[in-house]
Amino acid sequence: EVQLVESGGGLVQAGGSLRLSCAASGFTFENYAIGWFRQAPGKEREGVSFISVNDGKTHYADAMKGRFTISSDNAKNTVYLQMNRLKPEDTAVYFCAAVYDSPFPAPYSVYDVNYWGQGTQVTVSS
Repeated sequence: EVQLVESGGGLVQAGGSLRLSCAASGFTFENYAIGWFRQAPGKEREGVSFISVNDGKTHYADAMKGRFTISSDNAKNTVYLQMNRLKPEDTAVYFCAAVYDSPFPAPYSVYDVNYWGQGTQVTVSS
């Protein structure tokens, strides 16, 4: 069964850090780009960051560049999103997502996503 299991969300003060994890199973990990979308109440789901597992290529939305770092541990079938210098506008539910990675045409839309995680809440207080 395909699963993307997320962890690491929580409450943090502005300027703080969190690390999200997404553990994948049930599909060929190396054939996908894996990362996160996020969705705040009343807003559309937007892409955050993705990594192409097979070659390590990364993509970051403009608002995240310089603050977020995505990485993968292929032995664990797990992707990590290190989020630094968090801002209140980063508050959202973060959904891990897997996109078939041939080619790697990030940024992605929600229609590109093959598999979704359950979501994890990130709240940044001011």
